[in-house]
Amino acid sequence: MTDRLPHEKGFHVSWDQLHRDARALAWRLDRQGPGAEGAWKAVVAVTRGGMAPAMIVARELDIRIVDTISVKSYDHQTQADPVLLKAPDAGVIGDGEGVLIVDDLVDSGRTLDLVRQLYPRAHFATVYAKPKGKPMVDTYVTEVSQDTWIFFPWDMALQYVEPYRGR
Repeated sequence: MTDRLPHEKGFHVSWDQLHRDARALAWRLDRQGPGAEGAWKAVVAVTRGGMAPAMIVARELDIRIVDTISVKSYDHQTQADPVLLKAPDAGVIGDGEGVLIVDDLVDSGRTLDLVRQLYPRAHFATVYAKPKGKPMVDTYVTEVSQDTWIFFPWDMALQYVEPYRGR
């Protein structure tokens, strides 16, 4: 038994690591779309965490139409019911056919469940996946345990960290 808080089982992701993992996601998605030669027609980033990976995937796969869907499901480190704040262009996304929905992480799957209800034919891709959320994702790169908190580079600053066993 441990006295650590749940977020203290951390997986720290650097910008370099995120870039490598997002490129690996793009490689898995390459030529897998329903268009000619497996092309995708658009990428939709789930804001805010999905924006960096979506940009990398769009660049790697030469997808020029990029939009966002804004869903709020966290208040700092506390998960809440997902709320749709902004939808992507309906004329582009339709029911999701040929569209990649990209997020940084699927945790419980509740955010992507909401998005999947709106766009049932879209392809859902995340860089990281936890076991509870995996059924909501079609493609992912790395699985982490449910009790791991992922520290993304946009949430971090360089500073001294006390050793695990103290001084």
